[in-house]
Amino acid sequence: MKKEAIVLLNMGGPNNLEEVEVFLTNMFNDKNIINVGSPFLRGFIAKMITFTRTEKSQEIYRQIGGKSPIVGHTKNLVAKLQDRVGEGIIVDFAMRYTPPFASETIERLKSYDIEKIYLIPLYPHYSTTTTKSSLEDFEEQYHLNGDDAILVEIKHFFENQNYNKAIVESIKKRVSAGESNTFDLIFSAHGLPLNVVERGDPYQKHIEKHVAILTKMLEEEGMQFAHVHLAYQSKVGPMEWLKPSLEEKLTDMKNRNVVIFPIAFTIDNSETDFELEIEYREAAHELGFKEYRVCRCPNDSDYFVEALVELYAKMR
Repeated sequence: MKKEAIVLLNMGGPNNLEEVEVFLTNMFNDKNIINVGSPFLRGFIAKMITFTRTEKSQEIYRQIGGKSPIVGHTKNLVAKLQDRVGEGIIVDFAMRYTPPFASETIERLKSYDIEKIYLIPLYPHYSTTTTKSSLEDFEEQYHLNGDDAILVEIKHFFENQNYNKAIVESIKKRVSAGESNTFDLIFSAHGLPLNVVERGDPYQKHIEKHVAILTKMLEEEGMQFAHVHLAYQSKVGPMEWLKPSLEEKLTDMKNRNVVIFPIAFTIDNSETDFELEIEYREAAHELGFKEYRVCRCPNDSDYFVEALVELYAKMR
């Protein structure tokens, strides 16, 4: 009997310190990340970046347990989604830059008679650097493998009500309604080079629309923050990136109580567990913040699982 499969896609993260070099090499060899015409030149750039960043990156992962948490959280999400949809539908996942790669996931799916594969990139907002990259990678590997299932994809889901309930729930775990008016809320998104946006990438517009949706939902829940902000984190290199940066935003803020939600991520990773929880916490302490709180990503939230079920149903 023919079966269907749901495959969750994400960027991945090192499963151990040795995989840090693999992660960096694959990421900076991605034509959607380093947009130069020559594969040879892109490979050279990737090699140089990897050489200069590997040791520093290994130290970052060492401080959060020696690996990225992204695979563990994703496995938990896959298990809960599998329980929710039942045995007739196969649920799996693939990472873009570290194992399990798309080719490994495709090989596992060969043991089933799959008629359709529903691809859900775990990026709520569309960007060529994330969504497009993950979809292209899986589709290319699948067609190279010669299999013939129909591939169905979704490109963004930041407007999904249950997904946004997962976010509101996460924020309410860190700040109560009664104290919310004494806090500023920062939605921190992963940054993007300005030239990517200028080429027509909709990521910034999606983020801004998402902030408006969530702000309204929070107000309806009685969460009246002193101010709601949008900032961007994780800038790399000398190019101009989307502004304001999170560092600039924290420096300019008048309120000394802040809660941060990482709006661009569905699954906790080094940008949340290290950059927000450790690096920016130290910066906030130096700036004299009284309260600095970081919300967890949706991870395997029941609301997020329900959102994925709805996305699957919508794609059928």
